[in-house]
Amino acid sequence: MAIQESTTPPRSGGPPLFLTTRWSVVLAARDPAGPDAARALETLCRTYWYPLYAFVRGSGHSPHDAQDLTQSFFAVLLAKDYLRVVTPEKGRFRTFLRMAVKRFLVNEWEKQRSQKRGGGQVLVPLDTELAEQRFQAEPPGPLGPDDIYDRRWALALLEETMNRLAGEFADAGRTEEFARLKPHLTADHGQIPYAAIATAGHTTEGAARVAIHRFRKRFREMFRAVIADTVAGPEEVEAEIRHVLEILSRG
Repeated sequence: MAIQESTTPPRSGGPPLFLTTRWSVVLAARDPAGPDAARALETLCRTYWYPLYAFVRGSGHSPHDAQDLTQSFFAVLLAKDYLRVVTPEKGRFRTFLRMAVKRFLVNEWEKQRSQKRGGGQVLVPLDTELAEQRFQAEPPGPLGPDDIYDRRWALALLEETMNRLAGEFADAGRTEEFARLKPHLTADHGQIPYAAIATAGHTTEGAARVAIHRFRKRFREMFRAVIADTVAGPEEVEAEIRHVLEILSRG
């Protein structure tokens, strides 16, 4: 899937990029009891839990054990001060999460295994049945758990970007327009049926071209913002974008 990096800065008048991004909020507080940090961390976990489930399954655990492990991991992550192992200078959420789950699998599983899932606390509800369906649908290949994790992480970023963009169109009462434009997000310009899009939208072909251009530009802006949510500062965004695009290019 080809996604071009955007060099367009955030739109003027909007909030500064790193005042409210989720991972930077967590790193700034570094306190599990802090309400803003706790909410930010839980939101990140809800969004990016499936790559961890795929990592655990790819490590050789059964579906049942992987479900227990993933849920227990998040309960431990949200209840204990795991954040002390990460610093703002090395604080990409992607790498922190993988490091934390590896630590958990080595040190915590035996202790958690005799308890109820998550120690009796389901802090991050996970659709583990759907997760297993998704894992079984993974393309076959000799991928190790780290490669599976990276691939699913990159796809989770794309999914979150699309969800945010869909929400933005829905809030503006433009759900039907979103449905018309979405299939053409990554198509080559020469393959986009502008005339058909114009007819479906009761507009001109020129307007359809403008709409596709703006749709793609807005997707790039949101993709950048989604990635920004998972790194510690603006200096890491470009490198993380390049990393994610490199992962996606392998598929």
